Amino acid sequence: MERKRIAVAGASGLIGGALVRSLTADGHEVVRLVRRAARGGHEVCWDPGGRYVDTAGLDGCDAVVNLAGAGVGDRRWTAARRKEIHDSRVLGTAALAEAVAALDRPPRVFVNGSAIGFYGETGDRIVDEDAPAGRGFLAELCVAWEAAAAPAREAGVRTVFPRTGLVVARGGGAWQRMFPLFGAGLGGRMGDGRQYWSYISLHDEVAAIRHLLAREDLSGPFNLTAPQPLTNREITEAMGRVLNRPTFFTVPQAVLRTALGELAGEVLGSQRVVPKRLLESGFAFALPGIEDTIRAA
Repeated sequence: MERKRIAVAGASGLIGGALVRSLTADGHEVVRLVRRAARGGHEVCWDPGGRYVDTAGLDGCDAVVNLAGAGVGDRRWTAARRKEIHDSRVLGTAALAEAVAALDRPPRVFVNGSAIGFYGETGDRIVDEDAPAGRGFLAELCVAWEAAAAPAREAGVRTVFPRTGLVVARGGGAWQRMFPLFGAGLGGRMGDGRQYWSYISLHDEVAAIRHLLAREDLSGPFNLTAPQPLTNREITEAMGRVLNRPTFFTVPQAVLRTALGELAGEVLGSQRVVPKRLLESGFAFALPGIEDTIRAA
């Protein structure tokens, strides 16, 4: 990909930070969206809750990537936390999409984060991008999140939705909590372990986003998950093999529900999601298997 000027919202997060490092290493100019006064030409001030973006800072950008949003698994889902999770994504996306649509020189592509939570509970059923939206808080959130990007799409900007699965990384997400437990020999399956977890390595997550940025013929939703989803039991066993630790412990459903509240439903839920469109577009996973993915993390 030739040198580009790319604006990134959520640049301090797990995925955003890794994406910025990758783009910068390859010589691209990265403009970070920040929630304070901008310090120089490589920052743009925005207020996602207030739906404000300093559009002058986006002028001339080749691409805008929105990966901003409050953490889903950071704490219990109180009413206030649910509103924060929703507004940080939906209002932020609306602000950026409206800003992109208003530019005299709009970017060629708007990549707006989403998640496989779009599909809700799928059980053993394999789902790809053709599957309809599911039910529940995360599914409804993802639908509203993607819909908020409509102004950019209607303005003729190529709009892409990477629906991300569980990112395997030490620096954030579920694995940030799991690695210390498994390393101490306290890891184990959650519930009965039969629920499917659709995971992806951080390396492939970043590579897939860059693939979507570069390919001008790609738009719409793309599942960012490894080709073969695995059950929680299979992932637990792989963690034990890679870390050379026992995995005897089981966290009962009742304990998870007491500790996590509504969030436990997402941990115990099953999502067997495959990256059909990503594979059809020619993307090659560097780390398709769980053991190599865990080692890389």
